Amino acid sequence: MHDLIIRGGTIVDGTGGQPFQGDVAIDGDRISAIGQVSGQGRREIDATGLIVTPGWVDIHTHYDGQASWDPLLAPSSWHGVTTAIMGNCGVGFAPVRPDQHDFLIELMEGVEDIPGSALAEGIDWKWESFPEYLDALEAKPRAIDIGAHVPHGSVRAYVLGERCNTDYEPNDEEIARMAAIVREGVEAGALGFSTSRTLLHKDKHGVHVPGTFAGSDEMLALGLSMKGLSHGVFEMVSDHLGDDDEWMWVKGFAHETNLPVTLVATSAGAYQGDKMYNIAEEARRQGMDIRPQIAGRPTGILHGLTSSFHVFAAHPTYRREIAPLPLEEKLEAMRRPEIRAALLSEESAMRSGAMSAGPTELLWRVFPLGEAPNYEPDREQSVAGLAEAAGVSPLEMMYDLLLREGGRELFYQPLGGYFTYNFDFFRKNMQHPNVLFGLSDGGAHCGVIADAGMPTFILTHWARDRTKGEQFPLEFLVRKLSSDTARAYGLNDRGELKPGLLADVNVIDFDALRLFRPEAVHDLPAGGKRLVQRAEGYRFTVKSGQVTFEDGRHTGALPGGLVRGGREAKILQAAE
Repeated sequence: MHDLIIRGGTIVDGTGGQPFQGDVAIDGDRISAIGQVSGQGRREIDATGLIVTPGWVDIHTHYDGQASWDPLLAPSSWHGVTTAIMGNCGVGFAPVRPDQHDFLIELMEGVEDIPGSALAEGIDWKWESFPEYLDALEAKPRAIDIGAHVPHGSVRAYVLGERCNTDYEPNDEEIARMAAIVREGVEAGALGFSTSRTLLHKDKHGVHVPGTFAGSDEMLALGLSMKGLSHGVFEMVSDHLGDDDEWMWVKGFAHETNLPVTLVATSAGAYQGDKMYNIAEEARRQGMDIRPQIAGRPTGILHGLTSSFHVFAAHPTYRREIAPLPLEEKLEAMRRPEIRAALLSEESAMRSGAMSAGPTELLWRVFPLGEAPNYEPDREQSVAGLAEAAGVSPLEMMYDLLLREGGRELFYQPLGGYFTYNFDFFRKNMQHPNVLFGLSDGGAHCGVIADAGMPTFILTHWARDRTKGEQFPLEFLVRKLSSDTARAYGLNDRGELKPGLLADVNVIDFDALRLFRPEAVHDLPAGGKRLVQRAEGYRFTVKSGQVTFEDGRHTGALPGGLVRGGREAKILQAAE
């Protein structure tokens, strides 16, 4: 008798092969049989009319702090994610000296918009070194598995102290100390090393993160510290992937170590003439593993009264009279004619970032989400488009829409322009063979972004709902969300529905699968606020053979833990 049988579902097994009808048998934490399974199970799930997939492996999250207090790691676990990799973008909480706790909190708060008060109250700091951090993570049971990178920012702070985010150039001895820390962390089970080289990333005081201006000798030395190990991914977000100098040391690392690189490009030059993708493909043909990351849609700022931003947020009257109020009192104040008149007549004090285009031009690319969000809308569905149809100004329309739904309406502003009002650019790049799906940023950007539901969006939009162009086959998307990301990090014990592999499984009502409008909740330590997005349609999520979620509700099971790099690589050979 099997422990669990999932019967009669449409199996999309993560290999990219055609879906087929069949059963999945599970014993202990492993899949034991696929196909027509005879006998009975101690528990059986009827998957008739449902799809059965591997659990998603999300390689770009920021649960580094949340993992200290939250066993569910929601919202990612609500969206079928069974493995989440954190420590991305060069920020994290180890190694750390006892007097650097506040510095690393302020670094994470600035880069990833996670409330510092929540981090200060929630993190127990039972570690100093990176191996000790891994041990602390391993001691806590969870609904999903987690893995971590060694973050450049923390390493630099540990070795260089207050000089870590200045223009100080470390000497050879200091670089060697940093390299030794990176190797120690990866040997202990970190999945790799991460860094940030973008001007977008600053701490809460506006200072660029440690490593932003590090020289190529330092970058290469820290990467080469992983040479000779069986695992170790070099993860980097960079403004310089349009520059040949950056590519020289990146390819040098990949060639010399035979280890993978995954890249997040933050400048237009990387995309001009498909430069990044062409170099990655050339590298692949030369035996190097360089994998650009891409999301399933543009990262988007969410405007709204429950968000941390909207077009009136920097107006003097709003700052002075409305911003400190709770939501209901905000609504009451904004319904007063004199407040409305003042806000519509004032100019914003914000002249950069999301408001750099000016409010009228900006509102042609800001879209109300509603209860059934559409992330690829038409120009006419923008706030300015709705205003034009109604014969009012864009700011008047935005003001009135902000008060809708009891002030809980949110508005999607795709970053990067969205000038074509379609996702053809994303479709072109998502199908590139070297691309990894990533950038959900689960656990981060609590005030203005809610992209942790990216796997659900990718499935529903790209395999079912898209009307503005070609879709993708479901089996392609499932592979990209599971086995493709798992194999990129050497996690060969998961990502496919195959006997001998981990029983990480989603049972999904694909026809009913949907995202809801993001909402603000105050469930972080110290009452901290975050935006989360819920889904429905995940009938069952199974982690290591145990049902962890049923129809979106946690069952109480906590079979997840820490994934240590290098310990999963041999599992596939044993299974075969």
